[in-house]
Amino acid sequence: QSETAALDAQVLLAHILDKPRAWVLAHPEAPLSPQQAEKLARALARLENGEPLPYILGHWEFFGLDFLVTPAALIPRPETELLVERALEWLRQHPERRLAADVGAGTGCIAVALAVHIPDLRLLVCDRSLEALRVAQENVRRHGVQQRAFCLQADLLPALGRKIDLICANLPYIPSATLRSLSVARWEPTLALDGGPDGLSLIGRLLELAPLALAPSGLALLEIEAAQGTAALQLARTAFPDAHVELFPDLAGRDRLI
Repeated sequence: QSETAALDAQVLLAHILDKPRAWVLAHPEAPLSPQQAEKLARALARLENGEPLPYILGHWEFFGLDFLVTPAALIPRPETELLVERALEWLRQHPERRLAADVGAGTGCIAVALAVHIPDLRLLVCDRSLEALRVAQENVRRHGVQQRAFCLQADLLPALGRKIDLICANLPYIPSATLRSLSVARWEPTLALDGGPDGLSLIGRLLELAPLALAPSGLALLEIEAAQGTAALQLARTAFPDAHVELFPDLAGRDRLI
């Protein structure tokens, strides 16, 4: 069921053998112990049933970092690395801007990646799901940024006494009707996928809140679904009529980031 079945098999074997993938490739003759063979058989059965490989492994790579993943949170996707790249570029150009928020954080992969690469950055890691926040909290701890990244249960943005320099958000953006036909809905949390009738319900709500929360000359970065570029641009320009609003494509050339 995978477009990368050979790679999946290598990653799975490396996980079961507790060896690097390069070792697996270099030792094709290596036998499995009975316990390892049984573990592999169980994992393959889960894969054949359609369960995503990251949930079977219990971890996944994002932006060169390893993250705990569970079915309580969305699996980090490579297209979200575009948001992190743009955020890092802006933060390095503005060394005085050092308060950021990751809204709808899930695993916390965006916040942790930013905190690891910007050592004096402070972050609010926000999600309305307590179960997802527990995953984010563990990832914050495992990467040693717990003194600067604070997990908060909040419906989008929390009420703060000061403005936020950088708002990052990978919110649910799949239209409800579309989601029902996707296999991803069987495994990953609906709360992290369902963007309402047009896929823009939460993005629109955040854009309504953001002008009050964002510091003057601050930056907001919102990941979108590829077909939402025009509609999302209009929402952003309505919320921020005096701001520079730009649409960025991902590596495949699809609209991905506002």
